[in-house]
Amino acid sequence: MLKYAAGAGLALLAVTAAPTVAAPYMIVGNDEKPGTDAQGRPVINPTGNDTVVIFDLANPEEPKVVATLKLENSIVGPPVNLAISPDNSIALVADSMTVTEDNGTRKLTPTDKLFVIDLKTNPPKLVQTVTVGKQPSGLSFSPKGDKVLVANRGDGTVSVLKIDGTNVTQTATVPVSPGVSHVEFTPDGKRALALKSPDNKIAVLDVDGDKVSYNKLDIPTYPFPYNIVVSPDSKLALTADNGNNGSSDGNLDAVTVIDLEGAHPHAIAHATVGDAPEGLAMSPKGNVAAALNVEGSNLKGQWFYHPNGSVTVLSIQGKTVTPVAAVEVGAFPEPIAFSPDGRYLYVGNYADQDFSILKVDGTTITNTGKRFKAGGHPASMRMGP
Repeated sequence: MLKYAAGAGLALLAVTAAPTVAAPYMIVGNDEKPGTDAQGRPVINPTGNDTVVIFDLANPEEPKVVATLKLENSIVGPPVNLAISPDNSIALVADSMTVTEDNGTRKLTPTDKLFVIDLKTNPPKLVQTVTVGKQPSGLSFSPKGDKVLVANRGDGTVSVLKIDGTNVTQTATVPVSPGVSHVEFTPDGKRALALKSPDNKIAVLDVDGDKVSYNKLDIPTYPFPYNIVVSPDSKLALTADNGNNGSSDGNLDAVTVIDLEGAHPHAIAHATVGDAPEGLAMSPKGNVAAALNVEGSNLKGQWFYHPNGSVTVLSIQGKTVTPVAAVEVGAFPEPIAFSPDGRYLYVGNYADQDFSILKVDGTTITNTGKRFKAGGHPASMRMGP
């Protein structure tokens, strides 16, 4: 969700009694700052109640909480502002927004903090707070886990971070464009793709060792690209394109299909999905993707309001991407991710404060009807290895 402009970091630590166990892990950011009053009007709550929850998915239909950390995070931005390293040793959480007061009125204000969580301790704990660019948002680890890129929406840059165990340092800043929302490494490590949301374009970044550069190659998309995934073979990318500046409006939106092969990546198709897709995920098998549509489920009273959101299931055959089904989930869905083996799909329902568990069989995805509590309002989520 993107209505506000992002925040500073409260890093109060940690609460759990559960022991850490083996991967796979799922990390969830619960943002408690946005709210509504008794009449359903938007309000801003005091800061200090956000949490980051780490789940163990050893039993995929009964996830268990490993740790709950009192760390600020935000629904402002794509729901990929946190991530787990490829070796499952650390997690990073971008703190996009905090709450400040102006003449007694609360408002959301951009921050510039990134939290580093050590996943090897029992329980996992905060070990470092890094200063990056203004309003850090969608981020990703390199395939080797030695670098991280962070999209800073507030100042239009991408931060390049070096990872050395639990020590994280910023080594460079790459100017891209105001409003850059998400940056994602390709699995081969040769490129990264940064979404210039207000410009309706993807910036292609070259990665050469420790050097990351923007060669001014842009790829056009459907209006307001906000989230991006790349196929395991690095040949194809998909973007979730919100339309309407990131909010539902009753109109169907699209996923842009990008051919990444060769020296000139380019858009080759647009697949129609639901209204206001924010979450986007691709199976680790590369045969199916899922776009998560808000469908006006956060806008009661509007003609296009629906009580629940939906998942558009996208079949991938080579470079042909086809919508094949729609699956209803909960209210105001934001984050979505496949399990590491591709057999399950998890959807965070922000308004319902829970997760829907979907089962994956080939390109057939069905809602199991099973849900589990998020521990708050799930604004973001990523899967570990």
